[in-house]
Amino acid sequence: MTSWAGRFSTVGQPFDSWLLLAVAFLLLTGLVMVTSASTEIATALTGNPFYYGIRHAVFVLFALGLGLVTLKIPLAWWQRNGPWLLVLGFLLLILVLLVGTEVNGSKRWIPLGPINVQASELAKLFLIVYVAGYLERFLPGVRRHLWEFAKPLLVLLPMAVLLILEPDYGALVVMTSCVMGMLLLAGAPLLRFILLMVVVLLLGGYVAIAEPYRLERITSFANPWADMYDSGYQLTQALIAYGRGHWLGLGLGDSVQKLFYLPEAHTDFVFAVIAEELGLVGAVTVIGFFALLVYRALAIGRRAELARLPFAAYLSYGIALVFGAQAFINIGVSTGMLPTKGLTLPLLSYGGSSLVVSCIMVALLLRVDVETRRLTRYATSRQKVKGAPAQ
Repeated sequence: MTSWAGRFSTVGQPFDSWLLLAVAFLLLTGLVMVTSASTEIATALTGNPFYYGIRHAVFVLFALGLGLVTLKIPLAWWQRNGPWLLVLGFLLLILVLLVGTEVNGSKRWIPLGPINVQASELAKLFLIVYVAGYLERFLPGVRRHLWEFAKPLLVLLPMAVLLILEPDYGALVVMTSCVMGMLLLAGAPLLRFILLMVVVLLLGGYVAIAEPYRLERITSFANPWADMYDSGYQLTQALIAYGRGHWLGLGLGDSVQKLFYLPEAHTDFVFAVIAEELGLVGAVTVIGFFALLVYRALAIGRRAELARLPFAAYLSYGIALVFGAQAFINIGVSTGMLPTKGLTLPLLSYGGSSLVVSCIMVALLLRVDVETRRLTRYATSRQKVKGAPAQ
């Protein structure tokens, strides 16, 4: 009988087909649901109900094109230029504070003509590349010495300050979780993470109560119905969308909450519209494909680690953690499990920067997979030649 692991086997294939299946499903679902969720607001703002759907399709095609270009770049290039990419990430976060476009009280986007670039999305990618290179170079020290373990966190500290100034707390949470997860998967002692978690929670608690609007978000998250027409409005409207969906949903395009009830229906809260139109079955299916994406990314990283490609392995782990953390936070916010954060749903929400960076990350996973398979085939052929009987 075929084992469960055997069903996900990709031996003999040039790439991980399960990863591509998950990505294709999420991209297509995002294209359909963004179009459905944005028709009313697009009509009101532009007169064209498919305005955001068309733009999203263009973003998807552009992101796929950049992904194909990224697939051609060897991992050695990323490893060699990791420190410079990190510097570029810092420059982008500084630039957005100087010339960024302010939306809803936050400066997160650098205007470039007809498009806006979200600096934190690129900084997130560059940070992963840098930390993966750092772990490849100093892995024994990270496992043995506190100073080597703390260096990536010290690099993260000034980046955290810049993100707080925007502010973009969602990106900060994802980056911090990703770096800590990469250090844990690298084999750093668990005790350090426990102590670090205590420090992070204390700092997070202080930051949460330092400003009145942050404290208001927390109190509204705990009981959104207490102020459902003010601080709890967005969450209560999302919860109403979930309630309307039931098992099979109202039907594609039949959402009521997208009719100017639910703010950001095609961006941060698109999952609520999915639940309303496709029901519990559709929502769980989307979550399942996100789980498949994260699982395949971790599997690719594990194969690279076994093939003694540490940079490729930790890069894959970092990408898996970003996809997993960002999807978890976005869905957790819209379902009321977490306080409100401005985070897109990777590969699915409307937003060019998020789509582009997500597709680049997928391309990097495929590049890791290709180079790992190539090295494994070469090692296997060498082993066969050495073991062949003399003629």
